[in-house]
Amino acid sequence: MQQAMDFLEESDALQAVLADVSGDQWETVTQFKGWTLNDVLVHLHYWNQMADLSLNDPDAFTARIGALFAKAKVEGLRAAENEVISERGAELRAAWRSLYTDIGARWVDLDPKHRVKWAGPDMSVRSSITARQMETWAHGQEVFDILGLVRSEHDRIRNVVVLCVNTFGWAYKVNGRPVPDAMPRLELTAPSGAVWEFGEPGENKITGSAVEFAQVSAQTRNIGDTSLKVEGAIATEWMSIAQCFAGGVEKPPAVGTRHRS
Repeated sequence: MQQAMDFLEESDALQAVLADVSGDQWETVTQFKGWTLNDVLVHLHYWNQMADLSLNDPDAFTARIGALFAKAKVEGLRAAENEVISERGAELRAAWRSLYTDIGARWVDLDPKHRVKWAGPDMSVRSSITARQMETWAHGQEVFDILGLVRSEHDRIRNVVVLCVNTFGWAYKVNGRPVPDAMPRLELTAPSGAVWEFGEPGENKITGSAVEFAQVSAQTRNIGDTSLKVEGAIATEWMSIAQCFAGGVEKPPAVGTRHRS
């Protein structure tokens, strides 16, 4: 399953920039909701654990997700994750790296269509590992930004783009809006220069960088901070509410608030 290798490579790219972080740097506050670098890795490591648990022990996963929701309802998600993940700094980085490397090696041979439990509806393991890549890439953005680094993007971002396309209807539903009959046409340029096309031609159209499209959908950039060309009312509305991740409705970052330091 290629998506497992893509997840591994995405994680390795983030690991490479965290390799030299030490001491108090781990408490550096990012531009994402006041999360520190430690917070980012706690979150990624926790949900990598959960994805792997859903594959290997569905009953244990069900019990743990129930406990998570119960604690998060009272104390918040950060507290719920922190209760399980105690490592910090270099120790956390090592634990996260060990697990994602193991997941990448084991999941590559899975049947992509095999179903696993999740916080919402069940999903295929291909969707599960793609979601892990998306989360790693999206939360990696605040890490690259706060460290003042430009990420070298690769065509594995296509997995994230496809996830963004597949969650077109979800973005409307989670915002309590009727889902349009047709998704806008997408003509997106990959990091390699290839052009990826989705949807049928029409008056609603989004053209430009595949990476920027994914950034808007993952809410790591405001549409106003990109060079995407957006045509039509539906395309404009979608880019104002796009949300390719699960959970409650989230608002995109305000213009100018997410950027490289």
